Amino acid sequence: MSGKKVAEVAVKAGRAIDWDGMAKMLVSEESRKEFATLRRTFEDLNHQLQTKYSQEPQPIDWEYYRKGIGSKVVDMYKEACDSIEIPKFVDTVTPEYKPKFDALVAELKEAEQISLKESERIEKEIAELKEMKKKISTMTADEYFEKHPELRQKFDDEIRNDYWGY
Repeated sequence: MSGKKVAEVAVKAGRAIDWDGMAKMLVSEESRKEFATLRRTFEDLNHQLQTKYSQEPQPIDWEYYRKGIGSKVVDMYKEACDSIEIPKFVDTVTPEYKPKFDALVAELKEAEQISLKESERIEKEIAELKEMKKKISTMTADEYFEKHPELRQKFDDEIRNDYWGY
C-alpha cells in the first residue's frame, strides 16, 4: 500500500467514526475519560499516518554522490539499493476477522435498540411515578385503580373472598 493510499485510508477511517454519538452512550465519568484518551490517541495516530505516509520519498540523487564520493562506491550502493525488494503487504487478518467484527457490530446495534426501548420504558415509568408522587396525598382509590385496573380486580377478589391479608 503506497503512502498516499495509507493517508487516504486514515482520513476515511477518521470520518467514519461517530465519536459524538458514541460519547453520548457513556454513563460513568471514568468511561468518559477513557473514551477521551482513546479518541486523542486515535486522532494522533491518524494525523501521523496522514502526514508521515502521505508523501512519496524523494528519489536519491546518485549523481550528487558520484561527484563527492566517486563512481565506484556510489555505483556499488546504487546496485545494492536497486536490488532491495520491499515485500508488498498482504492483509491476511482482515478477511478472517471482518465477518466476526461485522457480526459483533450487528449484535451491538441490536443490543443498542433493546437498551433504547428499555430506557424509554424506564423514563416513562419514572415520569408516571413522579406524577403519582405529586398526587398521592390527594389521590382517591378510584383514581389509583384507573391507572392500575389489574390491582382493582385483585383487591375486589380479596374483599369478596374475605381475605384481608392476615
